[in-house]
Amino acid sequence: MAELTQLEEKLGEVIGLAQAAQDTTTKVSKLPEADETLKQLLDRMSQEASETQKRGEEIAGGLDGKKTALLEKARETKSEAAEMQQAYLGGDSDALDGLEFMIMAEAGELGHVEIAGVMAEKAGQRQIIDFIQWALPIQQRHVEETRQAALELARQQDPSEEG
Repeated sequence: MAELTQLEEKLGEVIGLAQAAQDTTTKVSKLPEADETLKQLLDRMSQEASETQKRGEEIAGGLDGKKTALLEKARETKSEAAEMQQAYLGGDSDALDGLEFMIMAEAGELGHVEIAGVMAEKAGQRQIIDFIQWALPIQQRHVEETRQAALELARQQDPSEEG
């Protein structure tokens, strides 16, 4: 398998995290206390993650002889993210637990996108730069929307109830 540059590895991680985000949004939308507004938010986020994955994979397809290695990196990253999700969201998790996990996951995705952007700028990789410029505001919005949804759900909780 072809050796990947650090930038190509980071691109693979961005793709893998976008894949994992789709699974996470689906899981969180099925947790107790996930109302229709939250489900709509999660559905939109999942669609945007799908588009991110698709655009990233299109770039991978254009990397001569490296597509397989890059997509393997994406699968590895998705698998690692899935393990973290399973560890954090046990059988008794509710929507607030899911959003708390998503706050961490979305912040991680944003960090990966920002790092890939810096690397792409340094390497002069126009196609990746354009991809990152498209993805960055979406990831920034996902972080903020997830945070706001969690805070709103927390406001609805009765803090005296047993957890």
